[in-house]
Amino acid sequence: MKEVIFVGTYTQPILFGTGQILEGKGKGIYRYELDLESGMIRQMDETPDVVNPSYLVVSPDHRFLYAVNELKEFEGKKSGSVSAFSIDPDTLGLTFLNRRATFGTDPCHVIVGPSNRQIFVANFMSGSECVLPVREDGSLEEASCFVQHEGHSVDPKRQMGPHAHSTTFSPDGRFAFAPDLGKDMLLTYTLDEEHGKITQSAEFQTKPGAGPRHCVFHPNGKYCYLTNEMDCTIYTLLYHEQDGTFELLQSVPLLVDDQYSGPNSGADIQITPDGKFLYGSNRGHNSLIGYAVDPETGLLSFIGMTDGRGGVPRSFAVDPTGQYVIIANQDDDNLVVFRVQEDGSLEYVTECFAPTPVCVKPYIF
Repeated sequence: MKEVIFVGTYTQPILFGTGQILEGKGKGIYRYELDLESGMIRQMDETPDVVNPSYLVVSPDHRFLYAVNELKEFEGKKSGSVSAFSIDPDTLGLTFLNRRATFGTDPCHVIVGPSNRQIFVANFMSGSECVLPVREDGSLEEASCFVQHEGHSVDPKRQMGPHAHSTTFSPDGRFAFAPDLGKDMLLTYTLDEEHGKITQSAEFQTKPGAGPRHCVFHPNGKYCYLTNEMDCTIYTLLYHEQDGTFELLQSVPLLVDDQYSGPNSGADIQITPDGKFLYGSNRGHNSLIGYAVDPETGLLSFIGMTDGRGGVPRSFAVDPTGQYVIIANQDDDNLVVFRVQEDGSLEYVTECFAPTPVCVKPYIF
């Protein structure tokens, strides 16, 4: 059994919604191997010449990998793109299949649909969702559905328009949920996978200026946890499976440090496979916060803060066995491995070089 970690990077300069320009240092998609006994990590190889593969996903059967190409222009149009790769079952190397337009700028998230027949892409800068059918060989067809978000919220710099940030599916696969930072909303879409379509059916309004970014479900399917980038909070949401709606139960901080007064923004959120612990990352404070989860009520109890040992922990992951947390520190070019302790606290294990890492995705093959 091997645990493989695919890492997406920035390979070109990227202009963020904050106005910051980051110089990408990566060459493409990188592959690492994690030793499940020791927690040690080492680079295996790289797939070069993939432009700004800032978010990745592997198909459930482990045959294909999809990567957004976070761009503002593709084939002469205002659009990003998404690339498809096959995974060699022996070497786990990647072979390029094809690339398609996402019809929106700066795609930042991709996920495979519940039936494995489509992929779903969130276009951040232009604020839209794009659905692309998957062929039998793993390559992509032209988009079957495109939904442009409309609206704005209170922040005059960050929320002048919609900014879709990710897509998450309901436990039964009937709904897709899209946090939109620019609208301060978690949008519910009803899925029609037969035709590759989505239709908005509900919305959950966050506090003005919250900036919703990512959400994860508890393994029991009763609760959803939403991280808000701008006001640095995590919402505990009660999920109503009948109509795909949410009810706010709790709001907790992403950052607990009375001594810190610098800038900070929330990024990723992850839950352990057993549902016992939840973590969120802070960019600026450069840390992870840990919460214990009450399985009966879904409510969160503070565990502690962990130094991420690098600048801008853009992405992190809990490995499929639940033993380790791997952080990708975008600005300090490293991956950092922590061991999950019995009480949910994190113990530093090791780190290694990764150029401008933006997304870290562990899988067991």
